[in-house]
Amino acid sequence: MRHMVPRETEHRVLSQMRRGTLEYCVLAILRRGERYGFDLVKELSAGDGMVTSEGTIYPLLTRLRKDGLLTSTWQESTQGPPRRYYRITPKGRRALGNFLEEWKRFRTSVEQLLEGD
Repeated sequence: MRHMVPRETEHRVLSQMRRGTLEYCVLAILRRGERYGFDLVKELSAGDGMVTSEGTIYPLLTRLRKDGLLTSTWQESTQGPPRRYYRITPKGRRALGNFLEEWKRFRTSVEQLLEGD
């Protein structure tokens, strides 16, 4: 009989992987153009395994803004109150580029180990 990994363990592992990459996924989305927070939540939630909530994304956006990786501006909305739109900065682009280089090496190493090559 195959050993089954408890569901809570699978959830914890996925949560840890998501936590380590979420900020770079946000930067990658913003590299394509500015977005407001709820748009980011929707786009991230559309990705398999990237489910997130406003309670996760807004503190992250605040931290990225304080770190100089994002800027934000308030814009009027035709559908309610003004919205804060986020845009990646040159520093954010550099951070994303560095992450992508490291991610490729890391991903290749993990795949080689998992596949036994």
